[in-house]
Amino acid sequence: MSTVIAMPEGGFRLYTKGASEIVLKKCSWMLSADGTPQRFSHHDAEAMVANVIEPMASDGLRTICMAYKDFVKGDPAVNEETMAVEPDWEDETNIVSNLTCICVVGIEDPVRPEVPLSIKKCQRSGICVRMVTGDNINTARSIATKCGIIKPNSDFLVLEGREFNKRIRDETGEHRKGEPAPVNQELLDKIWPNLRVLARSSPQDKYTLVKGIIDSRLTSNREVVAVTGDGTNDGPALKKADVGFAMGIAGTDVAKEASDIILTDDNFSSIVKAVMWGRNVYDSIAKFLQFQLTVNVVAVIVAFLGACAIKDSPLKAIQMLWVNLIMDTLASLALATELPSEELLNRKPYGRTKPLISKTMAKNIVGHSIYQLALIFWILFAGEKFFDIDSGRAATLHASPSQHFTIIFNVFVMLTLFNEVNARKIHGQRNVFAGLHRNPVFVVIWLGTFASQIIIIEFGSYAFATSPLEPDQWMWCIFFGVGGLLWGQLVTCIPTHRLPHSFSW
Repeated sequence: MSTVIAMPEGGFRLYTKGASEIVLKKCSWMLSADGTPQRFSHHDAEAMVANVIEPMASDGLRTICMAYKDFVKGDPAVNEETMAVEPDWEDETNIVSNLTCICVVGIEDPVRPEVPLSIKKCQRSGICVRMVTGDNINTARSIATKCGIIKPNSDFLVLEGREFNKRIRDETGEHRKGEPAPVNQELLDKIWPNLRVLARSSPQDKYTLVKGIIDSRLTSNREVVAVTGDGTNDGPALKKADVGFAMGIAGTDVAKEASDIILTDDNFSSIVKAVMWGRNVYDSIAKFLQFQLTVNVVAVIVAFLGACAIKDSPLKAIQMLWVNLIMDTLASLALATELPSEELLNRKPYGRTKPLISKTMAKNIVGHSIYQLALIFWILFAGEKFFDIDSGRAATLHASPSQHFTIIFNVFVMLTLFNEVNARKIHGQRNVFAGLHRNPVFVVIWLGTFASQIIIIEFGSYAFATSPLEPDQWMWCIFFGVGGLLWGQLVTCIPTHRLPHSFSW
């Protein structure tokens, strides 16, 4: 970055600052402690890089060199350049040369306290974090170590942009003279899995890395790439990525336009929250599907086989409407209002081609359907003996509602309610009550549905085709419902990995 100032004597002074290694190469003089210019050779520049810049960079400091050059009329000093006319400021090669170094400063951009923890959470959840920066490689390595991107004694790659391009470009391929050689995907595939830090990189290097990972076929599922950026030059990489995160405070308008998500607080921890909420939305859909399909399978089979066996459906139309209300409206609200938790970060990401209904979910759907169907058909054909009541199978079309069929309806609803608790977990977790206290909406809806069922059974009469039940009958209905929780523990014991691959949809 350079600035030109006109001096009162009629000359000009050029101030420039930038990456210390680059600016020092263009310096021929250096100011001493008393302000007098001294010769600064190439050997002096190498010694300064080794003794000053690299130690500062290793401590995580960004080193910047500040230099100047005077253009004067008349007799120039040793570090000045004479001019007859105003210099051609467009000729950068000649203008920015023979500079006088003022100083080299180290600037520390301290790592936010939450960043290492956020990166650790990302790594735990199966997300690989890579750092692409224009900083000195030693500075980048130091910052990456502080953040936890790289760990001591780990087999990870830390490259500069120049070395990165040297390794991935096919120099033997056909390309126009003066243009970079084309990127060889096979060469890139050897680098990106272990690459963690890319220093002294250009915006094109960032775009090349993003495109290379997306186009790679090393893994069975295509990699999903998310990119963060705040500058105008980050636009191509943000647009190419599957998900682009732009900074809301420091980000430019170009970066925001090219991105998909804008972080209003410019904080890396917000990315972790986005991951948690994204997985939570997916899991909420899966929970509702698991619950709804179980209810649908049981309801359809009971209605169909019941009608075939006894010429009448054990579940009346109005009762099915109430079950549908539980299933479609109240359950969706209860299961979809689960707040995200840290538990979501303890598993790997879903693949792009992963079935919506996993083998674990299919196992739960089939397992709970078997339990519910066996129990309902047992009550249908032998329940009158167990409860010592009149059979409802021989009732006429316009007969009063029977306790027999009321128990079937009540048991079905109890099974549905307690299976709603089971449906909160879709990854084979045993503790289905974990996190229940964080979802008051679920608790309120569940208790409200349970209370409504009591009112329907006791006071529904002809409207809901129900007959009031005795306390002991109520206890048995609730016991059968609680049995669904215990049955769920048995279903969980079935090894999912032994199920056939076709057991998912």
